Amino acid sequence: MIGGPLVGYFAGTWLDKKLGTDPYLMIVLIILGLAASIREVINLLRRAAHEEDDDVDRTSPD
Repeated sequence: MIGGPLVGYFAGTWLDKKLGTDPYLMIVLIILGLAASIREVINLLRRAAHEEDDDVDRTSPD
C-alpha cells in the first residue's frame, strides 16, 4: 500500500523540478498513488471474500 504514494512522491518531485511547479505535482501524484493503493486493497479484500464464500459453498453439504 505504500508503493503508490512513494512512486507519486518521487515522480512528482522529479516533474516539479523539471517543470518548476513545486510542490503541486508531487501532492497530486501522492494523492493519486494513495487512491490507487486504496482501490487495490479494496479489490483484494473483495476477491478474498469471494473466494472464501466459494470455499464455504463447496464444503457445505447440499
